[in-house]
Amino acid sequence: MSNLAKNLRQLREAKGLTQEKLARLADVANNTIIKIESGKNQNPTLDTLKNIAKVLEVSVDELIS
Repeated sequence: MSNLAKNLRQLREAKGLTQEKLARLADVANNTIIKIESGKNQNPTLDTLKNIAKVLEVSVDELIS
């Protein structure tokens, strides 16, 4: 599992968000969140990462490192 997948799940759960709620708040497809967390999408767009990071209140660097 990639760092991104692990970090995304940990940060999302720490905020008490479901994948669906995070997707809605970040304005990305629910399927995108599922694919990133499962490691099937290892190269999401920078816009997607920025939107997710903003909702989780972390930097993109924190999200991917």
